[in-house]
Amino acid sequence: MSVHKKAKRVTTQVLLDMKSRGERISMLTSYDYSMAKIVDQAGIDIILVGDSASNVMAGHETTLPITLDQMIYHAASVIRAAERSLVVVDLPFGSYQGNSRQALDSAIRIMKESGGHAVKMEGGEEIAESITRVLSAGIPVMGHLGLTPQSIYKFGTYVVRAKEGEEAEQLKKDAILLEKLGCFSIVLEKIPANLAAEVAKSVSIPVIGIGAGGDVDGQVLVAHDLFGITQEFSPRFLRRYADLSSIMNDAVKQYITDVKSGDFPNEEESY
Repeated sequence: MSVHKKAKRVTTQVLLDMKSRGERISMLTSYDYSMAKIVDQAGIDIILVGDSASNVMAGHETTLPITLDQMIYHAASVIRAAERSLVVVDLPFGSYQGNSRQALDSAIRIMKESGGHAVKMEGGEEIAESITRVLSAGIPVMGHLGLTPQSIYKFGTYVVRAKEGEEAEQLKKDAILLEKLGCFSIVLEKIPANLAAEVAKSVSIPVIGIGAGGDVDGQVLVAHDLFGITQEFSPRFLRRYADLSSIMNDAVKQYITDVKSGDFPNEEESY
């Protein structure tokens, strides 16, 4: 009789070992149980419960409206499905910036109420105090530099960040600071590939890119973009691995046809 062997959990230490071996890290978003189960069983290293749920699941224009309670709901759903992946949960806008006590309270709520394994926070020097306070409670923190969507109204645009000298220098300084503070990994979003490569070499923690070229330690995409469920978003860095939107659309049309013609349910599908 074969016994189902439970997959060994990916941990922050596993990720550090992967970087030192030169093994690339795979990361995808999930926001619900069913999607997380598929992604986890396929063997993804990290599942990010991203505040992009604000766009993908709720239809908001930005990531700003999603609340801490909503993030906890999504994270708890994902945790129930993930047997292998390290699950990282975004601290949403307004739950940590400018108030380290609030940052700690928010992170503790995520860990206790969702069962998540780590949190992700956007920013560098300006949120150092909040990162330190969260880390002091033993909660692993993933950093996020470059295009930080929670600051979209400050930037005013989703264009590539850190193309100019001053911003690039600050980003390099911030990456080194995040490692020094104790972050276990950093996401770099939408920055020049050569800058991202430089940052990945300058720190000993894994650097995960999204629109940051191939010379980093891993990659992350939004699962709904990768699967082709969302169609309206087509940045240069996105590779669609499927066209589920068309497949699902065809399936719904066929279902409608079968219901209207009386073909569904047939005799075999009835009790």
